[in-house]
Amino acid sequence: MQIDEELTFKKLEIFLAFMRSGNLSRAAAELDTSTVSVHRAIHSLENALRCPLFKREGRKLTPLESAHVLEDCAQKLIADMLDTVRLTREAAGFSAERFKLGALYSLTVKTVPQLIMGLKLRRSELNIDLILGSNVDLLYKLKNLEVDAILVSLNDSVSDPDCESLPLFRDDIFLAVPTDSPFAGQAEVDLAELREATFITLSQGFATHQDAQRVFRQAGFAPKVAMQVNDIFTLLSMVSSGVGYALLPGRIAAVYENRVRLIPLQARYRMQQEIGLVFLKAKERDPNLLALLAECRMYARRAEELGEGNGQVRQP
Repeated sequence: MQIDEELTFKKLEIFLAFMRSGNLSRAAAELDTSTVSVHRAIHSLENALRCPLFKREGRKLTPLESAHVLEDCAQKLIADMLDTVRLTREAAGFSAERFKLGALYSLTVKTVPQLIMGLKLRRSELNIDLILGSNVDLLYKLKNLEVDAILVSLNDSVSDPDCESLPLFRDDIFLAVPTDSPFAGQAEVDLAELREATFITLSQGFATHQDAQRVFRQAGFAPKVAMQVNDIFTLLSMVSSGVGYALLPGRIAAVYENRVRLIPLQARYRMQQEIGLVFLKAKERDPNLLALLAECRMYARRAEELGEGNGQVRQP
């Protein structure tokens, strides 16, 4: 036996509302519809089921045994369908109870904690997973639905027709040196003077690695690289220990601030990163993502008002 196309979940919901209230008018009021629509839905259900559900006594509808059987089964069916919809949406990452946020390591100093705190205030029931990585790694995870949104540098490596982005702030690139370096007291540095110096860099795929290479090309030399590392905190530790210099964004100034100085580059070498949120267009209506977008817009406005994230670094 095939299911008649007139048998719909909406009609079952109307039927259940009538069974709860026992009255066409009260059922219509509960559903914010007309009594005619309620009566029509019940009559359509009887046609679809090919059996009567009610005994008509004037304008009164008295439920038959068939109506009570349908009521019990329909309640379970509607509950199962609601669970099915919820689980399906969660599998696709829509309005799930868990939100997976990808971010660059350097953004965990300030930006990520503030955004997560704001998001939790908006959606207190939400569990948030933080996944750290490079621009390239995080975009791959976003495209494969392993994360719901990513906070990255908005450069060519995350340019994708399936994605949208929301800029947050801009950040200058600085020369990172240990506090006992001869460059530590300078107001700015000519990078060309460091062509014989040793540098530490992030691995390929990180936005800061790409930006540093562009700056080195502007300075007219390829750096002598002592080592490459996979996170910015290890890199800072190596700089503070005197292993080498590095080119890093201003947002990490507070880390190792008593052991590392960030020195501005001369204007001809100036390089800025634009940091922002990237997400899939297909998920732009997800309530969790909408809440994060609202928080990101507030963060961007505050950063602009305070003059933060514009490459300004306060040295102790």
